[in-house]
Amino acid sequence: MLFRLRELEAIRAGEVTLAFRRWDRARAKAGGRQRTLVGELAIDSVTAVQRDEIGEADARRAGHPSLESLLAEVDKRGDRPIWRIELHWAGEDPRVALRARADLDAGELDELHARLARLDAASGHGPWTRATLELIERRPEVRAAELAADVGRETQPFKRDVRKLKELGLTESLERGYRLSPRGRALLDGLG
Repeated sequence: MLFRLRELEAIRAGEVTLAFRRWDRARAKAGGRQRTLVGELAIDSVTAVQRDEIGEADARRAGHPSLESLLAEVDKRGDRPIWRIELHWAGEDPRVALRARADLDAGELDELHARLARLDAASGHGPWTRATLELIERRPEVRAAELAADVGRETQPFKRDVRKLKELGLTESLERGYRLSPRGRALLDGLG
C-alpha cells in the first residue's frame, strides 16, 4: 500500500488507524507488516466492504475531515471492490538498529558470510555481493543507474540486489544512492 508522508506521520502518531483501498483482490493481509519511511506498519485486518457501509467515524479514523472527503478519494480509484484495512504503527524499521551494529562477533560474521555465499550461489549473473559492497564503499551517494552501469548491469536488477544487502543491514538507501552501514563496513573489514 502506498501512503503519502503526511498519512504515514499520522499513522505513526496514532491519529490514523484505518485505510480504504480499491483493489481487484486483497493486496494486504491481516498479521502482515509493511516497511515505510516512518517505520513498520502492522496490518490488523483486511475486509471487503460496500461503499454504503463506510461511515463518518471511519472517515475520521482514515484521516479525512468528512465522509464525503473519504468517499471522493475512494471513488477516484475506480470501481473495483473496496477494502477496509485496520492498521497501526508497529515501531521503527528493525534494519535501522541492525545496520548500526558494527560489533560483529565471529559467529555473526560466519552467518553473514554464509548468507552472502547463498545469495551469490543463487544468482544468475555470478557472485555479486562482495563486489557490490565494495562498489558502494568506493562510490557512496552515487545513483543506482551509474553504479549498475559501472558493473555492466541493468538498473532494476542491480537495485533488487542492493535491497537484499539492505535487508541484512549492510547498506543504507539515501536520497541519492547508497552507502555502507557500520555493519556493512565491519563485514568488509572481516572479509579481509
